[in-house]
Amino acid sequence: MIRKLLFHPITIALLFFINLIGTIYGYYWYNSQLQQTPAIFLAFVPDSPTASLFFTIFLLVLLLGKKAPTIEALAYTTLIKYGIWAVIMNLLTLYIEGSISWQSYMLIASHGAMALQAVLFAPLYTFKLKHLTIAGIWLLHNEIIDYVYGMMPIYYSLTSYQEHIGYFTFWLSVMVLLVAYHQVVKRNELVDA
Repeated sequence: MIRKLLFHPITIALLFFINLIGTIYGYYWYNSQLQQTPAIFLAFVPDSPTASLFFTIFLLVLLLGKKAPTIEALAYTTLIKYGIWAVIMNLLTLYIEGSISWQSYMLIASHGAMALQAVLFAPLYTFKLKHLTIAGIWLLHNEIIDYVYGMMPIYYSLTSYQEHIGYFTFWLSVMVLLVAYHQVVKRNELVDA
């Protein structure tokens, strides 16, 4: 019953518009950091809006009755990774500073919802290992851009923890890729067998 409601075209269309608005707002939120970012790194700085963009494209393709397995793999992995990452960074900020703004609570809720969306739509993903490999390259390449070239999102109170955050983020990416393999790729391999 829940899946029937969740996967109904009206629900998908509603989620498409919500994610589209969230994506636009996310890029706006990164505006000041993007203005300081060298052009070569622009695609890799706004992590969460780009994850939301991948999911928005997935929803549009779904509404059109098509498949886009590479976009699906990118949406699934980036939504979970950056959803979890942003929740943890905001909670870490709360722990260190003792309080956070209402915007930070909004970010916790919205990013938690991003990760949840990815998991809820997992039964509809058709990606295989080759598509997940592309997503894995994207995720790990992004780690290099963020933590080697210093293009990570700015959390001022967490600056002194950047090395630890980079280490955590790398293993979060690995975990997300393993979960994606077990939750989606293996299921699709069984269906194709």
